[in-house]
Amino acid sequence: MHLLPVTWIPLTIFAAFAQTIRNAAQRQLVAELGTLGATFVRFLYGLPFAVAWLAVVLAFTALPAPAAGAAFIGWTMLGGVSQIAGTALMLRTMEGRNFAVGVAYSRTEVVQVAAFSMIVFGESLNLQAAMAVACGTVAVLLLGPPTGGRFLPALMAGLSSRSAALGLACGACMAMSSIGFQGATRALGSPSFLLNAAFTLAVGLAFQTLLLGAWLWLRSRDVLLRTFGAWRRSAFAGFMGAAASAGWFSAFALQPATYVRTLGLIEMVFSYLVSRRFFREQLSSKELWAMALLGGAVILITTSG
Repeated sequence: MHLLPVTWIPLTIFAAFAQTIRNAAQRQLVAELGTLGATFVRFLYGLPFAVAWLAVVLAFTALPAPAAGAAFIGWTMLGGVSQIAGTALMLRTMEGRNFAVGVAYSRTEVVQVAAFSMIVFGESLNLQAAMAVACGTVAVLLLGPPTGGRFLPALMAGLSSRSAALGLACGACMAMSSIGFQGATRALGSPSFLLNAAFTLAVGLAFQTLLLGAWLWLRSRDVLLRTFGAWRRSAFAGFMGAAASAGWFSAFALQPATYVRTLGLIEMVFSYLVSRRFFREQLSSKELWAMALLGGAVILITTSG
């Protein structure tokens, strides 16, 4: 019983790691499938794993499936549409800068999800948690400007760039997705947080697969057909996406989205490691300082109570 309140911490760290691997797999699919095709594989090939996970949770908890009321459906639709848009924007952002920095632009989500949580759920932050959000936001800003030049002029120039605009839009969509899926897990009445999360994941992925699949069928049928042809590489991206979402949704069922997404900034560290190991990309000293600030944000949010 005493372990349950802190369970959100390992769940979030696992989700951030799985999401980093999924992002890397999706990035490699963009050249072949395009932005929407690489986005679609996350949902299409993640759905079977989500359904299997739901079956495991149902068997483990011996509880009936939760009832999906109007509130749950509304929150799930909000989360699903926002996540589709955010994923597509993230992939487009990655095309502008290197892998780790592309992910970092989307992490403006943290301060946006804090604002949305206050507006939608009336949730406020204590001082330590607010400091964690601030440290995470500064880290993102350090990663935003182009390399070289003074910081403030470079920051202003960077914020007016196309990559920054895509990243900010991605952050807004991902923030709304977090709010939507947290609302969905809260709208279910099951006493098991795992069941609430698994049910939301399965229904959400089914909705996203149908929605984006129908769009591709009507507008880009050749892209849709290529996603089926690339099933070997796509299945791995789908599995890691479903695993990441299972971790995120389970954490949302236990802790406010602002806390979960702030700790989720640890994904930037994982992205850096992936950049160095697989894509052989280098980060500047300023970007490494941003990683140090990120470490402070992680410590603050996990000890903020």
